[in-house]
Amino acid sequence: MHSFLTTAALVASASLSLAAPANLVGRSAFEVKQVARGHKMRSGPLQMLKTYKKYARVGAVAPSEVVSAAAACQTGEVAADPQLYDQSYLSPVTIGNSELMLDFDTGSADLWCFSTESPAVQSAGHGLYNPSTGTELDGAFWDITYGDQSAASGNVFADKVVVGGVTATKQAIEAATSVSYEFTEDVASDGLLGLAFSSINTILPQPQTTFFDTVRNTLAKAVFTVDLKKGAAGSYTFGYIDSSKYSGAITYVPVNTANGFWQFTADGYSGGGNNASTGRGGVAIADTGTSLLYLPASVAKGYYSGVQGASFDFRQGGYTLPCSATPPDFNVAIGGKTFTVPGSYINYAPLRAGSSTCFGGIQADSGIGFSIFGDVFLKAVYAIFDDSGSSPKLGFAAQA
Repeated sequence: MHSFLTTAALVASASLSLAAPANLVGRSAFEVKQVARGHKMRSGPLQMLKTYKKYARVGAVAPSEVVSAAAACQTGEVAADPQLYDQSYLSPVTIGNSELMLDFDTGSADLWCFSTESPAVQSAGHGLYNPSTGTELDGAFWDITYGDQSAASGNVFADKVVVGGVTATKQAIEAATSVSYEFTEDVASDGLLGLAFSSINTILPQPQTTFFDTVRNTLAKAVFTVDLKKGAAGSYTFGYIDSSKYSGAITYVPVNTANGFWQFTADGYSGGGNNASTGRGGVAIADTGTSLLYLPASVAKGYYSGVQGASFDFRQGGYTLPCSATPPDFNVAIGGKTFTVPGSYINYAPLRAGSSTCFGGIQADSGIGFSIFGDVFLKAVYAIFDDSGSSPKLGFAAQA
């Protein structure tokens, strides 16, 4: 799971802020490597529907064809080699005395995990956090629901969290006490570690800080970087920018935090046959928790017009193309610099096991309200999430 939406509820008033800034032990800069972990991958339509639900809190509405296509996916997933489709690269995090495999998500702000308080039937196959090592925050809870009524909820504890050798001793942990089937089916992931801004943390009645905000004052620099890879595990660094991981200059753009996301403005796009998808840019979000690249409908349509055999498939709710196709590269202009997504990244995954038709890695952002630069784009760049100055900024560079 990559992100969740809060539901309204009543709760007794209480002082829920952690009593003091978290005590921190460890290094002022560190790297966290991802680990490949096999699981079953959600189909393209379900990936799209999950994205719409993730951003429903800011007005995203899934088109009817996406809803219908997702509903028609009887199993909801297809077997996948994690190296092939880049779906299961997770990072080890120690919470209390439990080591869990978490998805680092720049599109949400919760540290959510399965726990020993979850019924066994719901938590089977997952690593579990044992909250006996933490201190419960009185009156605090989380209760999250998707538009399809899939849900999870639980209590909140303050406990130590160790990431890459740095320990936050009083980090807010959202420990699941109830999780619906839709959340339990991905047994590869034990939860997520949100890296968006703390303003959208979903703990009620008082939001808590993200891990990054908890440790930021102890880092050599309030920055983290994302170095995702195609077909291989990538890494995150905190507190520094690793010059060995990128080439050329870093291009920075300002971030608008009004919605709690790493939101920026893209200049424009080009790619496809004879630059068929050329178009002006607009508001976009950098989100490691979203698999695909969502762009203006005219840009997506233009791109696939240059791919032989590609079409919009209403049954799938999005663009598909022959798995044997060789899609052209796609160019994104940001801050006056052009970054290229290799065409091979856009041949996302077969519709089902053994299918010769693949779901496209670029899809229209219709109904979302902004573009989302998910992993299809982020695998093509070295990304810097920098909050060390008077206002946050995003940096992009070519991978080394």
